[in-house]
Amino acid sequence: MATLNFDASQVKPSTSSTPLPAGNYIAEITASSTKPTKNGAGQYLEIEMTILDGECKGRKVWDRLCIDHPNAQTVEIARANLSAICHAVGIMKPQDSVELHNLPMSVKVICKKDDATGDIRNEVRGYAKRENHPPLSASQTPTPAANSVPWARSES
Repeated sequence: MATLNFDASQVKPSTSSTPLPAGNYIAEITASSTKPTKNGAGQYLEIEMTILDGECKGRKVWDRLCIDHPNAQTVEIARANLSAICHAVGIMKPQDSVELHNLPMSVKVICKKDDATGDIRNEVRGYAKRENHPPLSASQTPTPAANSVPWARSES
């Protein structure tokens, strides 16, 4: 047993969220950190992005860039994605990931079914300058399926 001293009537309850509909969104990086891969053989840069406008304003999406990994192709893909982020926000030689925070860019988000769990999750599949990919208008924004499951991230 644990003493809580908590009043739930004073706190808005959390709700499970469904994945974002696939599309282009204006977002900014709001948090980033380096973490070890699940097997400990490398590390990845995890970036949290917040959607800035439209029906999904305030929602979050994440990407993981395996910047240190035994597989050279994995590192090459991560470095190319980091370069795309740098080009999108106009910071070409960041010394720290925080330099990429709070700068609007366009992110392409897809929905993908996790083969292991069957869950639908979001993946970021591209970064561009804000003006290159305007967000979908409200009338163009697809809605997730009624039976969508809460968003889940896969481990690297």
